[in-house]
Amino acid sequence: MIPCTLSTYSDLTDLAVDTIIDVRAPSEFAEDHLPGAINLPVLDDVQRAEVGTIYKQDSPFNARKIGAALVAQNTAAHLQGPLAGKGGDWQPLVYCWRGGQRSGAFATILDQVGWRVRLLSGGYRSYRRLVSKMLYDGPLPHQMILVSGGTGTAKTRLLQHLANAGGQILDLEALAGHRGSIFGAMAEGQPKQKMFESRLAAACAQLDPNKLTWVEAESSKIGDRVVPPALWTRMCAAPRVEVSAPLAARADFLCRAYEDLTSDPAQFGTQIDQMRSFHPADRIGHWHDLAKTGEWNTLAADLIRDHYDPRYAKSAARTTTPLRRLELPDLSDDTLQQTAQTLLSGAAPA
Repeated sequence: MIPCTLSTYSDLTDLAVDTIIDVRAPSEFAEDHLPGAINLPVLDDVQRAEVGTIYKQDSPFNARKIGAALVAQNTAAHLQGPLAGKGGDWQPLVYCWRGGQRSGAFATILDQVGWRVRLLSGGYRSYRRLVSKMLYDGPLPHQMILVSGGTGTAKTRLLQHLANAGGQILDLEALAGHRGSIFGAMAEGQPKQKMFESRLAAACAQLDPNKLTWVEAESSKIGDRVVPPALWTRMCAAPRVEVSAPLAARADFLCRAYEDLTSDPAQFGTQIDQMRSFHPADRIGHWHDLAKTGEWNTLAADLIRDHYDPRYAKSAARTTTPLRRLELPDLSDDTLQQTAQTLLSGAAPA
């Protein structure tokens, strides 16, 4: 069994292992885990709670004895199940919360089988410290330029075209699992904050700091997830380009981008109700009527004009003057592709 230490985030790419195994309980794994890890818990959530209760209310000895039996049973199940087909040359990395008894017991058994096992010193906590150092202590080394514009100006789609044309992007909405507005929730839901930060750290680690990174201008929260301070500081200091398009084109784009919502008028109505504190009752009622009758383009145009654009104007007034303003005739893929090429050929950090 070989102790493994993570000193810098880049050490993750140099692990030279076949599988990263998180032996913590499923709820711990769901909150966050090392990139690419699989979950083979030695104690499930119920068992972990039971052992913890015995430890506090009965005795540490009895807790360890009962816990050891459960760990042995669960490890046997993993050996007979997910690990049954692993050959003798398979090399895993094992970790738990702090590199203690759970990962130590599991790694010892795997080591006795004959596999070359690495055990992460400090466990998940050692990894989490590296993520926090990157995203909280900062500063990030990346050169960034923001893509700003009102709701429905296809900023996320433009980012995709920038990537397709060879640009370097950081897609915060994809990482946060949210489209960044009242109607921005996605079917799969958002990751936990720590998982969002893990995704973000992994994405930032893959960026070339000597190359310009395009980022959509977001608020400090994307849905319920908070943009960490090191990134937020970098975004606030970054120059930006501003995209605009005709209202009709924006409304049409929103209808296509949010087809998952327009297929469920009842759910859409629930989200309209979240705006009651911002608008008079008759306007909210009118929007409900448009949703019920399926007049989505009219509703989208109303929301842009009466809700989103006034808020964007206030926000934009507090930011620096755009490096460049682009007035697009439409939001077709051809236009966005051409816009991406124009930006890549002429943009430079301020």
